[in-house]
Amino acid sequence: MENKKKSTIKDIAAVLGLTPSAVSKALNDHPRISEKTKIAVKEAAIQLDYQPNYLSSALRKGKSNLVGVIIPRVNSHFFSSVVENIEKVLNLNGYNIIMTQSNELYAKECQEIDTLLKIQVDGIIASMANETTDLEYYKKIKSKGTELVLFDRGEEELNVDYVGIDDYKSSHLVVDHLVSQNCKRIAHIAGFKHIRIYKERIRGYKDALEKSGLAAPENWIIESNLRLEDGRRIMQQLLDSPERPDAVYVAGDIAALGALQVLLENNIKVPEEMALIGFSDEPFTSLTQPSISTVNQHSDQIGKLTAEAFLERINNPKKKMINRIILEPELIIRQSSNRNLK
Repeated sequence: MENKKKSTIKDIAAVLGLTPSAVSKALNDHPRISEKTKIAVKEAAIQLDYQPNYLSSALRKGKSNLVGVIIPRVNSHFFSSVVENIEKVLNLNGYNIIMTQSNELYAKECQEIDTLLKIQVDGIIASMANETTDLEYYKKIKSKGTELVLFDRGEEELNVDYVGIDDYKSSHLVVDHLVSQNCKRIAHIAGFKHIRIYKERIRGYKDALEKSGLAAPENWIIESNLRLEDGRRIMQQLLDSPERPDAVYVAGDIAALGALQVLLENNIKVPEEMALIGFSDEPFTSLTQPSISTVNQHSDQIGKLTAEAFLERINNPKKKMINRIILEPELIIRQSSNRNLK
């Protein structure tokens, strides 16, 4: 089947007997073009199925009104909610987004950054992949003069605007609650500590235990990708250990779900024999039996504030002060950790 030739401004001009320059001005609502001509040009553009070349337009104007958004994965309510709220705010301000996912892979993340830079987006909003330890590609964004804002997973070394929650305090909320439920052997299924947010959660966990006079054996802090299978594998590992914990704090709800599955399969009473707390307040956590206690990261606020930080930065390019917005975490107590429920 023969591919249909794309219509151009020259085709519209030929149909209407106008110059390409006049057609271009009409399509961009130039004040010196009459309303009658603008209407005729736009009707011809529809009939010819004309699609503007945004890349060419960006090269001419030095602005694309496109923003790249890089997230680790789409199968997460947290990230999808953040993106939804970023898009709402940016759309209202004349920007469209191009969303990509790294699948937690460093090489794919680098490829996405290169692609977004090639199509000349006005800025990039990102949350880093689990594999990312080398920040050179993020530094490349800055060196190109492209605005960069990070959310959730971001590194202070990059010295860019950032929006997230207080991860250190989150762990204190979790451990303090578990201690109040008379838990004394609290393990932690963690993310990789080379990522700042997981490092902060581990630090908060250790300090909170020490504050309560409890030990935090290193073999009870197990790092992982926080996938469902990681939660299952590590929970079974903890159940098989010589000294079984009586509570587990998981740094991600999907892994917490895997951990809960293993507990139920082994006929462990939750929370009586083993309390469990996740992180992120994924929708399914309120639907499981028992429901899973978790930490609310305020994804809607993070999305909105991240978009606003981007807009402030792009509208004030000479602004030197870095904007770091840290939200208060909220512990949501449900059946999996509440031993006081009748």
